Amino acid sequence: MSTASADGGDAGDGASSAGAAPAGRRIPPASSMPWVRNLRRFVGTGAGLGSEALMELETKRILLEIFKERQRKSAEAGSIPSFYKKKPEDGSISNRVQRLAKYRFLKKQSELLLNADDLDAMWVCLRENCVIDDATGAEKMNYEDFCHIATVCTEQIGQKCKRFFSPSNFMKFEKDDSGRIAILPFYLYVMRTVSLTQARIDMSELDEDSDGFLQPHEMEAYIRGLIPNLAQLRDMPSAFVQMYCRIAARKFFFFCDPHRRGKACIKKVLLSNCLQELMELHQESEEEVTDTEQAENWFSLTSAQRICDMFLALDKDTNGTLSKQELKEYADGTLTEIFIERVFDEHVRRSKVGGGNSREMDFESFLDFVLALENKDTPEGLTYLFRCLDLNGRGFLTTADIHTLFRDVHQKWIEGGNYELCIEDVRDEIWDMVKPADPLRIALTDLLSCKQGGTIASMLIDVRGFWAHDNRENLLQEEEEQVEEA
Repeated sequence: MSTASADGGDAGDGASSAGAAPAGRRIPPASSMPWVRNLRRFVGTGAGLGSEALMELETKRILLEIFKERQRKSAEAGSIPSFYKKKPEDGSISNRVQRLAKYRFLKKQSELLLNADDLDAMWVCLRENCVIDDATGAEKMNYEDFCHIATVCTEQIGQKCKRFFSPSNFMKFEKDDSGRIAILPFYLYVMRTVSLTQARIDMSELDEDSDGFLQPHEMEAYIRGLIPNLAQLRDMPSAFVQMYCRIAARKFFFFCDPHRRGKACIKKVLLSNCLQELMELHQESEEEVTDTEQAENWFSLTSAQRICDMFLALDKDTNGTLSKQELKEYADGTLTEIFIERVFDEHVRRSKVGGGNSREMDFESFLDFVLALENKDTPEGLTYLFRCLDLNGRGFLTTADIHTLFRDVHQKWIEGGNYELCIEDVRDEIWDMVKPADPLRIALTDLLSCKQGGTIASMLIDVRGFWAHDNRENLLQEEEEQVEEA
């Protein structure tokens, strides 16, 4: 009995203990368990971990530190958003990681491009699988041919050509009544896309701070790398290469850096006419290019030598800069004195040497000056000239400004033995040509919208420009006769 009672008592105690265990027993925290502490200490030191695990651990630590630093700065800044990010210092981990990532990315993009052999193979494939238009004799393809050529090219060249054969690309081209497109425009599109992509990769490699802009020395380095591949520049004397790169790069900055910040956006450079003009020098034979066309192309060797010789001829004292008196001899002295004064006021910095008020035009400023005069009809050239015409810096021209500007032209006109002019008549003619929105003033937007801004600027700054306008009908007739004779 006693045993049974004892057993029953024990059983009852056991049952009650079993029922109370879940509520009363507590599992000790992990930090109090010796094996957990030892394991964490072992893992935290990195002992026994592989190289990949160590790298992952170090990466997490660095990212955590960066996150905490950003949180601290965000708390200090309050509600003011961040609008400036400091670039990583040279030699820092961030800088090296950025350079490595950029190198790998550009290398991958370069590998995806079609090379010369791939382009030749695509052209052969296009010609073998197209149809001849009976009416025009042009080689064309419909969408079914397009898809078939895509399959053949992918088999021969690889997947990197597949992106050119998308339905959206097919729809970009003009189609005939049968829904066919010509193969030549499509092939030229592929070539231009590959060329622009390669140019962007090359420029990005030279972009040292990876901000999407090229500084002057980076642009010059890009042009220097192109010279061996441009047929018309291969025979350039090595002593002239540096000077040529300065001259060529300046046009990119004149048109792609309107605010004169000293850096040109890579996207703007790729989309500008300047790059297309430079690439025209790929043409193998210069016999097909006339002397006039070579002189008109800023990037031709003939044009670069002409500009360099022009600067040296004007620099009488050979000090490497031009004074106002020296610049007056530009274009045989046909530019007005007031225009030369305004050029120095608006576009020439004060010299650090000599007197405090002395100003000398350096070679870069001279290149801008020549570019503006040779591209008066472009927004960039007209903006440069308008700042000189705007005598009071008010952003518009009045009848008084026109009268003052043309007075010097009138004087040179009379000295040249021409007939007498009425300045008021010329002023009214200019007003009729522009048709400004405000009848009392001419703004830059008025000159740009009237499509005759370059002609008007020439009339106000150059007696030869006014003569050309005054004799425009005779000049046009002479040009037509020359064309007929040719």
